[in-house]
Amino acid sequence: MIRIVTKEKVDLEVDELRCRTVRREGGRISQRWILAVMGCLAIANALMMRGCLSVAITEIVTKTEMSNDTSLDDTCPASESTSSSTSSTGGTYEWSEYMQGIVLSSFAWGYAVAQIPGAMMVAKFGGKWPLGISILTAGVLTLLTPTAIQIYDAKGLIVLRVLMGVSGGVVLPSLSFLTAHWASPNERSKIGNTMTSGGMLGTIASNALSGVLIENSSIGWPIVFYFFGGFSMIWFIAWSVLCYSRPEDHPFITEKEKKHLMETTMQNSTGMNRRENLQIPWRRIMSSRPFWAVTMANISHDWGSFVMLTNLPKYLSSVLKYSIQSNGLLSALPFAAKWLVINASSWLADWLIKAGKLSRTNTRKIFVTIGGPGMAFFLIGASYAGCNRELVVTLFVLGMGVMGNFYPGSIVNIVDLSPNYAGTLMGIMKTMTALTGIAAPYAIGVLTPNHTLSEWRIVFWITVILFFTAALIFVIWGDGEVQSWNHSDNVDGKRTEVANPEQADEENISLG
Repeated sequence: MIRIVTKEKVDLEVDELRCRTVRREGGRISQRWILAVMGCLAIANALMMRGCLSVAITEIVTKTEMSNDTSLDDTCPASESTSSSTSSTGGTYEWSEYMQGIVLSSFAWGYAVAQIPGAMMVAKFGGKWPLGISILTAGVLTLLTPTAIQIYDAKGLIVLRVLMGVSGGVVLPSLSFLTAHWASPNERSKIGNTMTSGGMLGTIASNALSGVLIENSSIGWPIVFYFFGGFSMIWFIAWSVLCYSRPEDHPFITEKEKKHLMETTMQNSTGMNRRENLQIPWRRIMSSRPFWAVTMANISHDWGSFVMLTNLPKYLSSVLKYSIQSNGLLSALPFAAKWLVINASSWLADWLIKAGKLSRTNTRKIFVTIGGPGMAFFLIGASYAGCNRELVVTLFVLGMGVMGNFYPGSIVNIVDLSPNYAGTLMGIMKTMTALTGIAAPYAIGVLTPNHTLSEWRIVFWITVILFFTAALIFVIWGDGEVQSWNHSDNVDGKRTEVANPEQADEENISLG
């Protein structure tokens, strides 16, 4: 039997052989994998410094008495680990729920406006120093947080959080730049996924550790800011010494690894530059129903994520009356479940498509339908479970786990639609989805002044309606195939298109 081997397959096999050879050289750890681990810790740092406030704020702010018109049937009794009194306890700062919503959303203000300038900065200066200075700046601002609160109250904290958001605008563009220069096509998904896993791990760590640190520290809530801010300082020192923007700039890299990366990534860079010369079809993009369908799906995902990320600790503390240590540990469980499902569902989706079991379009639609409405059912169940603490936490964990199905559904769908313009589409979409980080905490602060079960039920129903609406739109107008406007005539009149969409997937979504 004659075996037909394509040039693309031969290139991939040769690339894999080179990767194995470089990994084995002298028993040394490859510099690209050192960079991947440090990139993972960079995102973990960013998420830890961002997320620790969600737990700490439950101890910063006083727990005020309920209003007289609040029914006791609409509140939960204190758990065994907390006081049964509803009088003012906890912190010393009397911030209204409205003000707490502003505080928790302020990071997203800076983050939303920094996306495009951040990408431009990375394009000019490379990935090493923009990312390093970003984490360093966020670390310094995190260390200053207790002092800013003590001197300037909530206003000082808001200013610091906005600045932290601005500093975070270069994180993903930097890691995307580094992946392009340090990962061959055969390793791009592995290295990219190693880096992005730091986001979920950072969220889990910030929730799990914050409560434990506060509970066991003599100085109380300031410890979380000193701990996570200090950790970022240590990371910055290691990053400055160990990592570089390009292989040719690295003083410790072996010649074999440098040659391997220069050969494999330079070929890719040529393709990337060719795509940069394409004229962006703005009118057709902005009138594309599949693009708006996937944007709506991602808006619903990010809204649900911010509801859980910034306000789950408040719900566990103010509504279910968990202690601060239990609060932090339990707040981490839903994100651990989501991390597991992301990895499992991504593998399953790839297998379904490659094995020909489902079309790419149907695969995307099925996983979005599971991720959004699936989470909605668990969320409603939790809202009507009342004060059954164990059941409520279990439903939250299962719901966030189900949300992990968004990743092989809508998160990667941008590249399906347009490999040539995936970066442009991602920038547009991320700017809009970042607004949910502003809207969600603010809306919850307005809607839950007394933290009663009925007030929170309104929040959950809004989230449920958004999930179902977005899923319906995606099922009707979503698409998993390359759109006609992906192909654009180049300046010299020749039509340019991506010959290998699977390779484009790896290039553009590894850090999405």
